[in-house]
Amino acid sequence: MTLAEAFDTLREFHKRAPFLFFNGNTFAAIGRELSYVIFGELPMSRKREVGSATAHYIAGVLDREVMVQMVESLCAAADLVPGTRVKTLRGSTHGVVVRVLEDGRIVWRTDGGTELIALPEALKPEEGG
Repeated sequence: MTLAEAFDTLREFHKRAPFLFFNGNTFAAIGRELSYVIFGELPMSRKREVGSATAHYIAGVLDREVMVQMVESLCAAADLVPGTRVKTLRGSTHGVVVRVLEDGRIVWRTDGGTELIALPEALKPEEGG
């Protein structure tokens, strides 16, 4: 069983909540905890976001595609390492990652030489960079 299939199964169990004494949120909590284990190497803030996306999918609040996009973007942000060329989400500022702080924030230097700190979700790698 894949991770996605496990989340789908938990979502189906959640839908049956009226037949399980209204404890459907238990299945969302199981999915959240499972995601914490699977994505344990992410910084805590991103791990919480992945857990939240997972729980919301299982509870029926998010579509599967949206949950997958959120998890993938949070994991891609974890790939930012010193030397990676990045740009802001709108593409208005470009630069290079200098270092990754313990809490997961990114220290990066713009092409203009200014050093900034950003959440990894606020930056994306440049194609070919």
